[in-house]
Amino acid sequence: MTTELSFWGHACIRLDREGRRLVVDPGSFSSPDALTGAHAVLVTHEHADHVVPDQLRAALEAQPELEVWAPGPVAEQLAGVTGADGRVHTVVAGDHVTAGGFDVAVVGGSHAVIHPDVPVIANVGYLVDGTVLHPGDAFDVPEAAHGVDVLCLPVAAPWLKLAEAVEFTRAVGPRVLVPIHDAHLSGVGNAMVDRLLSGLAPGEYRRLSMGDGFTLG
Repeated sequence: MTTELSFWGHACIRLDREGRRLVVDPGSFSSPDALTGAHAVLVTHEHADHVVPDQLRAALEAQPELEVWAPGPVAEQLAGVTGADGRVHTVVAGDHVTAGGFDVAVVGGSHAVIHPDVPVIANVGYLVDGTVLHPGDAFDVPEAAHGVDVLCLPVAAPWLKLAEAVEFTRAVGPRVLVPIHDAHLSGVGNAMVDRLLSGLAPGEYRRLSMGDGFTLG
């Protein structure tokens, strides 16, 4: 069985295997096409660049096979969708679920601190099939993710220093590093990030354009 990983803008990735499609963090900066044909959606936290509740509610109504896993505050915003009873699941760190045929370990727990005056919200990361880690907006290092095949790495955010991204990547030690969470960077900014990370962080560095991807393994 082969799995295809593709990038759909900002923090959104998609995994496809044998006709099953898993989407992570289809937010306001990602392509609306990311949800097309999805069987499962994982949401890391409630910020708009990671989830658009109205868009996800519409997808749940239009796609009867679609299921969603998310922290409590997101799941609450999806409550009451017609015909979606039992298809929206609340998760916390430590959970293990099967989502769209993919094995998912839920990690993390809290969003990185933006500023002491900004309340810290729930944020979970997802380790999919033990091979792909999407941390959401935090740099927690789950033991099970050490040496992971693919790390989807946030590279720009109000809460992030690039030095922290480098140290996080070194702690995880992925085979392949895919930069995400960069919609607010200019072309010059992306080039700077690419130059620094490709030189300082371990693993094969792969920047993906919208809709582009590669086969895992």
